[in-house]
Amino acid sequence: MTSTRRRRPTLDDVAEAVGVSRATVSNAYNRPDQLSAQLREQVLRAAKELGYPGPNPTARSLATSRTGAIAFLLDASLSAAFSDPALSITLDALAKAVEPTGHALLLLPGGEAHGGPPAERVLAAQADIAVAYSLADGSLALEAVRDRGLPLVVIDQPLLPETARVGCDDRGGAALAARHLLELGHRRFAILSAPRQSPDGPSGLESARASSFHGTRERLAGYLSTLSAAGVTDVAVAEAPWLSADTARASAAELLTGTPRPTALLCMSDQLALAAVAAARQLGLRVPDDVSVVGFDDTPQAAWAEPPLTTVRQDLAGKGRTAGELILHLMSGENPPPPVVLPVSLIRRNSTAAV
Repeated sequence: MTSTRRRRPTLDDVAEAVGVSRATVSNAYNRPDQLSAQLREQVLRAAKELGYPGPNPTARSLATSRTGAIAFLLDASLSAAFSDPALSITLDALAKAVEPTGHALLLLPGGEAHGGPPAERVLAAQADIAVAYSLADGSLALEAVRDRGLPLVVIDQPLLPETARVGCDDRGGAALAARHLLELGHRRFAILSAPRQSPDGPSGLESARASSFHGTRERLAGYLSTLSAAGVTDVAVAEAPWLSADTARASAAELLTGTPRPTALLCMSDQLALAAVAAARQLGLRVPDDVSVVGFDDTPQAAWAEPPLTTVRQDLAGKGRTAGELILHLMSGENPPPPVVLPVSLIRRNSTAAV
């Protein structure tokens, strides 16, 4: 007894069924803008009736020398990264910007030990381009990107020569926050900085100044230079990871129990600021009556907080869109354009008050 195996339908079968060329069927999948909506629907309907699943991705990759993927390099684990609303907003806008190309996002998580994804993971990743999201200076993952010759887009940090990059005015935003509190009459300040160089390392002003993250150094400089110009030079600094609420609350409590107790707390992210508000509440302090708190980013949680958070707004969605446009620019074979620095603004809410 013999059995016959049903032949897998091909692109040619679909073309014959519809009465069009192979190129037309291919365009229905790969370049839908080349066909009318009616013709594309006719092709896809015939393919479904024949059981044709569409072009083989592996074969297409071999033919085009493109993988159809964008490697997105993170400094943190996925669970930690996606607890950050700033990342979610930025990544969503980026994905929408590159959607017309059909590229998928390949997420490569990292951790403190690497300053980004392990280099071997980057070397093995099947991707056409890499995006570095807020990685530390000297990340080995970026050396792997260079070794592979992949085009690179940087979001925020690090600063690399002749590299496409989008970020915000970190120093200017920090200066806006400090100036706002000075205008409210505050003279006793503390800064909740991030991230700590290592979990067991020293935490304080010198550690923050030596941070391997460009954004941390810029925001710290913006705070300190503005305060110094107003004659405020004695400023306590504590550090905590961007996304560790428990550590951030402990670091904020350390600042709020200092002598003399600060009346104003400058935080390098909304997540840190919200942790500081929680720490103040646990200590029996009222925000803003006893201590004013300012964040940075203006994530949705800032407006929903109790009290609503005064913060520095950066255009997170605009950052993602710009990163997507830079990806398309590089993938078209163009050279990296000059870095894009997005403006910031101060959003005054109820977590700050005059002394």
